[in-house]
Amino acid sequence: GDPCRSERARRRMIPRVTGDTALAAAWIVAVIATLSVLFIGEVLGRMPCLLCWYQRAFMFPLPIVLGLGLWWQDARVGRYGVALSLGGGMVALWHIGLYAGIIPEPVQPCTATGPSCTDDNQAILGVPIPLLSLLAFILTASLSILSLKEPRS
Repeated sequence: GDPCRSERARRRMIPRVTGDTALAAAWIVAVIATLSVLFIGEVLGRMPCLLCWYQRAFMFPLPIVLGLGLWWQDARVGRYGVALSLGGGMVALWHIGLYAGIIPEPVQPCTATGPSCTDDNQAILGVPIPLLSLLAFILTASLSILSLKEPRS
C-alpha cells in the first residue's frame, strides 16, 4: 500500500474541531461560568470579594461578545475572547496565590470591611472559587485561540 494514502485515511478518521465549534464551546463555558457566579452570589448569598469583582468584570462580557461573534459569524471575535480571558486569568492567578498563602497578607487588596479573599466562603464543595475561575478562563482562552486557527467559510 501507498503510505501517503494510508496517512490521508488516518487523518480523515481524527475528528477536527472547527473554528465555529471552538467558538460555540467557548461561549458555552462563558455562559456557564457567568450563571454559576450569579448563582453563588445571588442565590447562595455569598458576597464577592474585590478580586472576585475584577474577575467578574472580565467574565461577564464574554458570553455577550462571543455570542454576538457567533451570531454575526465574525471569524476574528476569538481575539476578544483571548484578551478578556487572559486578563481574568491573571486576576484569578493572583487570587489563588492569596488563597493558597503564596502571596503574603499585606499585599491583599481585600479590606477589613469587605468579604475576605481567602476565607472558607471562597470555596464551593471544597474547591476554591478562584481555581474554578482560572479553569473557566483557561478554557475560554484556549477555545478562543482554536477558533482563530481555522478560517471559516
